[in-house]
Amino acid sequence: MSFLNGSSLTPASFFIPGLEEVHLWISFPLCTMYSIAIMGNFGLIYLIYSEEVLHRPMYIFLALLSFTDVLMCTSTLPNTLCILWFNLKVIDFEACLAQMFFVHTFTGMESGVLMLMALDRYVAICYPLRYATILTHSVIAKAGLLTLLRGVMLVIPFTFLTKRLPYCRGNIIPHTYCDHMSVAKISCGNVKVNAIYGLVVALLIGGFDILCITVSYTMILQAVVRLSSADARQKAFSTCTAHICAIVITYVPAFFTFFTHRFGGHTIPPHIHIIMANLYLLMPPTMNPIVYGVKTKQIRESVIRFFLKGKDSSLNI
Repeated sequence: MSFLNGSSLTPASFFIPGLEEVHLWISFPLCTMYSIAIMGNFGLIYLIYSEEVLHRPMYIFLALLSFTDVLMCTSTLPNTLCILWFNLKVIDFEACLAQMFFVHTFTGMESGVLMLMALDRYVAICYPLRYATILTHSVIAKAGLLTLLRGVMLVIPFTFLTKRLPYCRGNIIPHTYCDHMSVAKISCGNVKVNAIYGLVVALLIGGFDILCITVSYTMILQAVVRLSSADARQKAFSTCTAHICAIVITYVPAFFTFFTHRFGGHTIPPHIHIIMANLYLLMPPTMNPIVYGVKTKQIRESVIRFFLKGKDSSLNI
């Protein structure tokens, strides 16, 4: 084990092991998903920017979600692919803390944006005549900024709580990126404060967001049931389908990763933890553009117009 100096208990570097015997096989699906995530989300952002019909609060929030997805998966996947392809397992301790900060900040931002999108659907369905006046560009910008600041302020203590710990059991993290509890668990110090604060942050971010999403959809359901027309009910529900899919894609692997880290003990094999933790950061960015492209009529029509416009331009040349 290498240290900054002979007496320090803070490691200079971590070795991040993976499943050596199947590195190559794991890398191909991860690389494919990452490529789809980057192209899909940047394509969605460009489409929303270029198509005037998509300059509405729902799609502005979707662009914010896509941008967050790109940052979230990019905070870990390039490093993971370097481990799998080039066996580059060493990471500086300060870089590890920085990666930890960005991973947890962007995952918190992801949850917050999903919550804002649920509120957007609530306003659109329950107050359709005031939708444009309530969710102005200024309100959307302030809501996005507050969501980011919430994540930053709550995640910053993770780095200090982790840095204060003594590390004398070794410097091998059983993971492909620096996650708060994965790093804390290799310490020989008391990590009770880290575990408690991690639960507090999970409640303040995930718990609060899920509560807001649940309340929003309860109010939406009540409003939709009161509609007299079956077509109106179907149309109202259809605007929520893609968002509900995004919630499931995001929170199911998140819950699995969170609870197994803290309560799973040795009952779940380490490689399952690692694979699920990577899918937790990669599934939403990969699937969200596909889900919204398939489920949202305006986006489908905008994509068709975009390709037809490109085809017409090439024929004119």
